[in-house]
Amino acid sequence: MQVISNVRRCIRQHDLMRPGTRVVCAVSGGSDSVALARIVASLDATSELRFVGLTHLNHQLRPTADRDEQFCRDLAHELQRPIVVERTDISSDADASSRSMETAAHDARYALFVRAARKLDAEVVALGHTRDDQAETFLLRLLRGAGPRGLAAMYPRNGLVVRPLLDCSRGELREFLSERGSRFMDDETNEDVTIPRNRIRTELLPRLAADFNPNVVEILAREADVARDIWSWLETELEHFGPDLDIDRLRAAPIALRRLALWRAMSNRGAGHVITASHVDAALGLIDARDGAAVDAPGIRVHRIGPLIVLTDRTGNLKKNDDPANFWRFSLSIPGEVTAHDMTLSAELVPGGTTGLPPGAEVGTGLIAAVRADLLADGLAVRNRRAGDRFRPVGLNGRKKLQDFFVDRKIVRSERDLVPVVVDDRDQIVWVAGHRIDEAFRVTDASQGMVVLKLRYLGPTAQKPRGGDPVERCS
Repeated sequence: MQVISNVRRCIRQHDLMRPGTRVVCAVSGGSDSVALARIVASLDATSELRFVGLTHLNHQLRPTADRDEQFCRDLAHELQRPIVVERTDISSDADASSRSMETAAHDARYALFVRAARKLDAEVVALGHTRDDQAETFLLRLLRGAGPRGLAAMYPRNGLVVRPLLDCSRGELREFLSERGSRFMDDETNEDVTIPRNRIRTELLPRLAADFNPNVVEILAREADVARDIWSWLETELEHFGPDLDIDRLRAAPIALRRLALWRAMSNRGAGHVITASHVDAALGLIDARDGAAVDAPGIRVHRIGPLIVLTDRTGNLKKNDDPANFWRFSLSIPGEVTAHDMTLSAELVPGGTTGLPPGAEVGTGLIAAVRADLLADGLAVRNRRAGDRFRPVGLNGRKKLQDFFVDRKIVRSERDLVPVVVDDRDQIVWVAGHRIDEAFRVTDASQGMVVLKLRYLGPTAQKPRGGDPVERCS
């Protein structure tokens, strides 16, 4: 079957899942997600993964929302899998938080993915995004003026989320379902052309295919792949550039790195505002401007002050940096255990050749991580994040700012300071607990001795840290 072969190829190419990987499928009731669930069930039947359940969010936005929820429940029953269903009033949530409906719905879905994965003890949540979705996202971001990061569109893997259908077209998936007599639900809002994505889907892409190139969807999806490779290279090069916005350093850098350095600094300081290429161009002009010159961008003001580019808020006040009073750090001996902030983190030395560790321990995506013991002779510490923290997450190709890693993992801003970070005696990140280990500490030989790190959340919800008073504060 060509569709399943394409899915297998995507999974292998991007190392999305392996035999034993516990997978939850996010389903809306539409053709793509229904096809996803049936394909994952087929791969489970051949022991290529473990299909442990489904999840569905009822946004309560459409008259047919309850119908779609019941359809997904029926699909789970047919596939003989549990389903985690939640309902939320997205309209009220958006109004209460001053967010757009799209943002509120996106945030609600990703929060559900985390809860469903924990409830079903899953390592990944699979989404049904297709090659058509990738092309639409590329065009949508291109028209908004995105750079390589935005044009990279949707990643095959993004933290907990995997997208194994990115090599499949929507038409191929519908044919796959038709051949099996499988029903799906149509979302009537897909015909609403006041929504930009729908207009691209129903008007722009068909016109491009008819008038310019019938293979436009495939071409745009490949362009997203190219943009993703370019973005990965730029991020790697930026590591050699340095974190500061020194004008001489900026002037000496290739223009692509200048743009990236400024865009990242402006985006990080912009408190969620969208920084476009035109904003970066205006800031680039400050490199050759007079001392004291400034330009405005969404949420921030960019100044030339002596030899530096300085970012302030729109009133000219410097943004508040990390408050040392919020820092916490604890020593963790091997073996040993530390409890703080409603969580316990333990370290145990185990000999090489140990088997029986849960899936995900080798990369640290769950509550247990196995890391090299030979690099940790001088002990460990557990702390929260610091400005400038960087590490090399296993499987994510290159070094990454911890801040960007948290953004990619959809960890909300209010919870980032409570994520425990395990470090060695040189303060190098070993494990971002519950999320990913650093490549340098990955166990690559079964004979190597290991330190097994275990994270456990306390309290009635036993889900995530809720704060508390640390034993030790750092300044």
